[in-house]
Amino acid sequence: MASKPAPRNRGAVIARYSGLARTALAGDTIADCDPGEFAGGGFGAAAYARTDGAPEGALRASLGCGNPLAVAGLHPGETVLDLGSGGGLDVLLSARRVAPGGTAYGLDASPDMLALARANAAAAGVTNATFLPGHIEDIPLPDGHVDVVISNCVINLSTDKPRVLAEALRVLRPGGRLGISDVIADEGLDPAQRADAERQVGCLNGALTRREYTGLLQAAGFTDIDVTPTHEAGGGLHSAIIQAAKPAG
Repeated sequence: MASKPAPRNRGAVIARYSGLARTALAGDTIADCDPGEFAGGGFGAAAYARTDGAPEGALRASLGCGNPLAVAGLHPGETVLDLGSGGGLDVLLSARRVAPGGTAYGLDASPDMLALARANAAAAGVTNATFLPGHIEDIPLPDGHVDVVISNCVINLSTDKPRVLAEALRVLRPGGRLGISDVIADEGLDPAQRADAERQVGCLNGALTRREYTGLLQAAGFTDIDVTPTHEAGGGLHSAIIQAAKPAG
């Protein structure tokens, strides 16, 4: 099964993921990347050692490329935001980890994905999760509102990554943490090689290199930055965990 070319604008991205959400709502398992990548254990629900009894619907709809919760260090009472929350798996897992007293927000631009996530939250009996409509380039939360920002294979889809990271910094409280999974490109790939690798994998829209990711995080104002590749995705691409912090001052 050949993977589809990645959409190159926001409207196309939303349309594509809305279609996947409708498929998941119909009870089918969905896959955005080439199915061979799922077999490698790094994409979808296969990336999680434990899923805390998450509903089957959320597991079937997982489209991530890693497990940001493994590095987010969530604690009871904290507020966490998932950028591009999709079917809601990371939000539901986060909500259980920040309870009691904490809140998990999921932000997604697709109404169909929001409907899917809310259905999964109801099935899981999770009451401290809130799903918000909106774009990751314009987060509908006030300054300094959350303790942790997570994301799972979504920031690479944005055509304005500096704006996404600036917004993530804005909504974090001083000393807040960023813990995301994403796909990065090897250094030295020329534009044609990078585009070809993205077409092969099928779920990307402009992967950054480790150096580029680090530079954008620094420019946004983050500190304590670490970009760690986790496994090979093929064609000079790797899943990676990206961690950073907002200065306490």
